[in-house]
Amino acid sequence: MKCNSVILKLIFLLACSFLNAQEIITLYEGDIPNSKPSDIQESGEGMYRNVTNPTLEYFKPNPEKVNGSAIILVPGGGYSVVVYQGEGVGNAKALAEQGIATFVLKYRLPNDEIMNDRKIGPLQDAQQAIKLVRENAEKWNIDASKIGIMGFSAGGHLASSAATHFETSYIDNTKNTSLRPDFQILVYPVISMTSELTHGGSRDALIGKNPSEADVKLFSNEQQVEENTPPAYLTHTADDTTVDVDNSISYFESLRHHKVDAEMHIYPKGNHGFIFRHQGWMDPLFAWLKRNNWMN
Repeated sequence: MKCNSVILKLIFLLACSFLNAQEIITLYEGDIPNSKPSDIQESGEGMYRNVTNPTLEYFKPNPEKVNGSAIILVPGGGYSVVVYQGEGVGNAKALAEQGIATFVLKYRLPNDEIMNDRKIGPLQDAQQAIKLVRENAEKWNIDASKIGIMGFSAGGHLASSAATHFETSYIDNTKNTSLRPDFQILVYPVISMTSELTHGGSRDALIGKNPSEADVKLFSNEQQVEENTPPAYLTHTADDTTVDVDNSISYFESLRHHKVDAEMHIYPKGNHGFIFRHQGWMDPLFAWLKRNNWMN
């Protein structure tokens, strides 16, 4: 009996080790596109600033629940920091426990000192992440038709940008790999760059304090929805004083009018970052993923 107990404990520890196993993957081989020499130094641990080395951190799916799906997770931070631990790692572990291969994206933040065009830098990294995961799907035992993107706050803007701008490749893509996410999950997202809806800090960081009308329209993702935009799950709170819930509502309306499947959950209270205070907020998300055969 004692021997069996020891063996069971070892199996449990090995399973936990496997579940929490991580791999840091450099996003680009060789030169990073749209970059220029700079003395800027990346800093932070748990929350990153001045990102110069974009990466993916791979969280392996629970082997007992593995379902072939993958999610690229994009933390927020107003395009000025990356809230890597709070919105990234914590949620990645929850997704991986449900059998979803999860990749946390540490992306470059808009900065004229390190980029030739700061407006497209984050989107390049999101596209490269999708390309990298899709091209290595067999290696990671992923279904290449079940790769989604999930973003929080300004990370929601980046995720929705990836979901609405995939027909324009901002990266080298000689294999013509599809850059379209198969689904999108947006959590209290910044969607619009219009002055009526936007989060001012995110807009200023990405397209500047005095952007052109063309840039405002291009990066207002509610205006970029087409019939082939991927299905969406949105969640927000009605009392969000940082990113107005009308960002999610306007995006949902645009998706609906273009006949794109979309589901939205709006909680009455919780304010911005409600996920840190609402237990069980992922339950309806998992139900949505299952209904759409992304968790089977």
